[in-house]
Amino acid sequence: MSDFFSTFWEWYIIVPTLLGVVGCAILLYSQSTHTVTGPAPAGAPVGTTGHIWDEDLTELNTPMPRWWMWLFYITIVFALVYLVLYPGLGSYAGKLGWKSSGQYQAELVQADADYGPLFKQYARQDLKTVAADPAAHAIGQRLFLTYCAQCHGSDARGNKGFPNLTDRDWLYGGTPETIKTTILHGRNGAMPSMAAALGSEKEVENVAHYVLSLSGATSDPIKSVLGKSKFGACMACHGADAHGNQTVGAPNLTDKVWLYGGSAETIMETIRKGRSNAMPAFEDFLGDDKVHVLAAYVWSLSNRQPAPALAAGPEGAPPSGPDR
Repeated sequence: MSDFFSTFWEWYIIVPTLLGVVGCAILLYSQSTHTVTGPAPAGAPVGTTGHIWDEDLTELNTPMPRWWMWLFYITIVFALVYLVLYPGLGSYAGKLGWKSSGQYQAELVQADADYGPLFKQYARQDLKTVAADPAAHAIGQRLFLTYCAQCHGSDARGNKGFPNLTDRDWLYGGTPETIKTTILHGRNGAMPSMAAALGSEKEVENVAHYVLSLSGATSDPIKSVLGKSKFGACMACHGADAHGNQTVGAPNLTDKVWLYGGSAETIMETIRKGRSNAMPAFEDFLGDDKVHVLAAYVWSLSNRQPAPALAAGPEGAPPSGPDR
């Protein structure tokens, strides 16, 4: 791994880059000064290279227009000037000291100056009040599509291993405050492998069928009965009634909501190997004010409220403007 931090890789970037630019200049110069020497082949028309195909397809010896060639020279000069001013040659930072990360930070500062007051206004409001605000809802949706859709999907219905946020089934709780805490600080969910505790693959299969029976899914009744006595190893997290424990993020096993799948094979895999999943914390990245708006939007996905009525215009006319 240390080889990737040697100076070889820096020169691996610098040398091909410069050779490419200089090589283009040499090639352009050589082709712009090349002329056909000696007389044209017997019978060849004047001003050709003498190459003829298909009896009448003649290759002309016509140079490119000078203005076109100068455009190529200008691009070469531009490339060299750019490499002097901006980073592009290994660890060389460029005379201007420009960095993409620096520009990004500057844009963040400008965005906070432009939109910070708006987010602070919403931060002073109750989360349910923010969720009912059409403008805040639109802002929260854009935040969700930017930062959350990669895992939970653009429709927020989740993927394998990533919860559906549009139902009312919550691993850690679905109150507005709990959702905000989840987004701010992230979550680390882990289920240990229970294969050793159960003792054998047969017992793993029996417990899997018992878990299936809890939600009314199709299961082997004999295996379910045998697995019930072994389910005691799972009660510490999922509870004696298998309704789960939101304090530790243990799911309810009596409904038909499955994070990784509800087939007997998938449940056996979960029991045998365990599961480990993590949601990153957004407190440092987004800040409390933006998370407040985002949490209100996420809460609204499973708590649909009627859209607030828009104020009527003069004499009862519908409102005008972009919200219309």
